[in-house]
Amino acid sequence: MIKLNSSPKVYTGWTERSCHPKDTLARIEQFTGPAGITRVADITDLDRLGIPVYSCNRPGAADGAISVYNGKGGTEEEARAAGIMEGIERYSAEAIPRDLQNHTFQEMQLAGYNVLNPEELILPQASPKGAAIPWAEGYDIVNNESVYLPFCAVVHPNPLYMETLFRSSSNGIASGNTMEEAIFYALTEVIERDSWSLAEVTRNTGKKLTNLPEKVAEMAEKFTKNGVEVTLRDITSDIGIPTIAAVADDVELKDPRLLMIGMGTHTNAEIAMIRALSEVAQSRATQIHGAREDATLARFREMMGYDGVKRMNAYWFAGEEYKSAAEIPSC
Repeated sequence: MIKLNSSPKVYTGWTERSCHPKDTLARIEQFTGPAGITRVADITDLDRLGIPVYSCNRPGAADGAISVYNGKGGTEEEARAAGIMEGIERYSAEAIPRDLQNHTFQEMQLAGYNVLNPEELILPQASPKGAAIPWAEGYDIVNNESVYLPFCAVVHPNPLYMETLFRSSSNGIASGNTMEEAIFYALTEVIERDSWSLAEVTRNTGKKLTNLPEKVAEMAEKFTKNGVEVTLRDITSDIGIPTIAAVADDVELKDPRLLMIGMGTHTNAEIAMIRALSEVAQSRATQIHGAREDATLARFREMMGYDGVKRMNAYWFAGEEYKSAAEIPSC
């Protein structure tokens, strides 16, 4: 069972980590080969913003997974480390043994295991009830105990030989310098996606932020001085962890593929804002780079055109309610 310990923040540059990015890079470079990473490239200069973005290639990625990943940050070291770490986390999510044993939920209960009922995962209607599936041992962070949950909720992508209940996704997969750091960023990603989903469903995209902190304003200025309008919005959910959306419109190019939104979630509200902005920069550079396999949305936007895409996402640009960034409490 996982035992959590204190993991002090050592690096507090444009993010917060348990060690300096240069030390992270020194530790992880040796794992690029075993993880199947063949190329790490600086793609910052493909765009005009100047916010560091790196690309990481894993051509041997499993069927159903993308093979190109990206990392962003306030410095080159942060972005390079982020790109490689994403490649390693995706490799780790594919580490699935072939000798999996299938059991039903009831069989696991009768065997005395603490097991999560698959129906708590909001299964698709077509998902088979009472199916025999493989299970993975996890850690219940609230109750401090081991718990078994469907293997398909843990890995990505689901291999063809594995019995599943639903399609897998990369939501909640994270890496870190320590176990605690990895868990923290996995949790914030899930919270971020939940907040984003709520904003999309309700069309409540939150108030626009003013009086940005110094570092946030510095990064936002890289957009505005290059003809990219960017707005930060507070979409924090009832969970209460600061979650920020950065909505960007390249008013110079008017390219529908560059109507971008970036999300950031962190217990430090300023870091959440920085993550949202840097994610927009990453998405722009990734789109321009054109190496990712998941280009369906970009093609759809091209067909719709700039005005059409902007109309479809009007709720992200609309509204004249504002709040000071200082009003968002850190946890």
